[in-house]
Amino acid sequence: MRTMDLAETYLQLTSEGNIRQLPGGQQFWIMSEGEKAAFGDGWLVSEFNCQQDWTSWEMHPQGDEVVYLLSGAVDLWLEEGVTVRTISLRQSGVAVVPRGTWHTARVLVPSRLLHITRGEGTEHRPV
Repeated sequence: MRTMDLAETYLQLTSEGNIRQLPGGQQFWIMSEGEKAAFGDGWLVSEFNCQQDWTSWEMHPQGDEVVYLLSGAVDLWLEEGVTVRTISLRQSGVAVVPRGTWHTARVLVPSRLLHITRGEGTEHRPV
């Protein structure tokens, strides 16, 4: 077994208890929904190196999302009805974004984030 970079190779935790390697980074996000659906259901594990604020809001309709700050400082913004709640993560820490909640991030210093979510059906909209 070789080591890997979760920013370049995502992992899918399947409902059968297997772990599948997927193309990561931009390669994953430019795939069509049909291409992503071919992987089946499961939990997507990915890492992002964030240098600046996210340029979009995202929402995961199939499950909650774990956002684990590995290093840096980030404010997660969660849209809750007509209000936006801020979760501040500094140096290390974890937040759970509930299923179906639009969220984005303000990056205060370069940061590394680990994400675990059911990626199927993820939606994006501009900030």
